[in-house]
Amino acid sequence: MKIRQISIFIENKPGHLRAACRLLADSGIDVESMALADTEQFGILRFIVKDLEKAKQVFENEGLVVRESELVAVSVDDRPGGLADVLDVLDQTKINIEYMYGHASRNQRKAILFFRFNNIDEAIELLHENNIPTISSEELFQI
Repeated sequence: MKIRQISIFIENKPGHLRAACRLLADSGIDVESMALADTEQFGILRFIVKDLEKAKQVFENEGLVVRESELVAVSVDDRPGGLADVLDVLDQTKINIEYMYGHASRNQRKAILFFRFNNIDEAIELLHENNIPTISSEELFQI
């Protein structure tokens, strides 16, 4: 099951993160998860939102370059070793994790981890073969 994500480049200057988030807020777009990776001058801001097409349009209307990519959302027990167990399975192959981010849901004692793989279909198959649950977009937005 694949999750769609959008990414934008922003300058690494005060106010630019707020401005991107304000655009979404003013458009009524709720952010499910986000991650920011930076360099000295620029950052890559990644969003998972329910209304991806609307979010893309909002950013493009502001002249920002928007990139769409696919991730896999994995449900992991929120305990020491939960992530390590998933990584043990993935390390059995040559699947590369390009990046990941996530968040914990304390009331469900689960963490949701978002992975970007070099071979997403092979990764999904491997996760399912090893009974590691993936989450669809529909499930993600109901949690």
